[in-house]
Amino acid sequence: MRLLALTAATMLGFAANSLLTRGALGPDRIDWASFTLIRLVSGAVTLALLVRLRGRAAGARGSWTGGVALAGYAVAFTWAYTRIGAAVGALLLFGAVQATMIGTGIARGERPRPVDWLGMSLAIVGLLALTVPGVTAPDAAGATLMMAAGVCWGIYSLIGRGSRDPLAATSANFLRAAVLAAIAIGWLLARAHADAVGLGFAVASGSLASGVAYTIWYAVLPSLAAWRAAIVQLTVPVITGLLAALLLGEALTGRLLVATALIGAGVVLTVAPARRRG
Repeated sequence: MRLLALTAATMLGFAANSLLTRGALGPDRIDWASFTLIRLVSGAVTLALLVRLRGRAAGARGSWTGGVALAGYAVAFTWAYTRIGAAVGALLLFGAVQATMIGTGIARGERPRPVDWLGMSLAIVGLLALTVPGVTAPDAAGATLMMAAGVCWGIYSLIGRGSRDPLAATSANFLRAAVLAAIAIGWLLARAHADAVGLGFAVASGSLASGVAYTIWYAVLPSLAAWRAAIVQLTVPVITGLLAALLLGEALTGRLLVATALIGAGVVLTVAPARRRG
């Protein structure tokens, strides 16, 4: 039950991140480079404070590989969001995450059972049902960026499966990612613009929806096979759609409900065996 609760909390955080990014970049309340840097810096500051308040020595200090993967994800994801739509973006992002994590898991010897393959298939069909009807031919650069973001996130998640101190590791990774992103895109701040709402969304995205949620994710990952960790993330676009309907008044479409049922059934089929063995 604890694993299920933590996983659900993480997916809610990821979905909140999508809504905050959309709310900031969609109406052009802030430029994408400023949003990315504020997100990473606010996450690093929040997590450093939490590590300090915890008052005990860190059991892990992250890695430069994790920092590079996190910076790559944050930069590529946010930049891509300015070039392609949400539907094709979700399809490309989560497709790349699935390929990276499931492929790596199988290469490392993980062997899903037939019921697990069924669950994966249902969840992937649900993602297609949700996204494909809204997909148009994407901008090539935007599509490449979003797939790169998915690969980076898959790598970052795989690294987290070996985490012994999720808070300390995530804190160190955010600090490294903030420095790397500042080096990579800091020159774009010469053309920065932001209003108070955009700044607030960036800080909330970094400190809570990213920093805290990613820490919980690192706490969950050691208990999940790589391919299970990949599949549960397919709930994020569905949760995002449901929250958008609830909080923003967006349409609750039949397609969203069908996708919710398919992805939910797929996740249950893949996660339930892990809970029984636990």
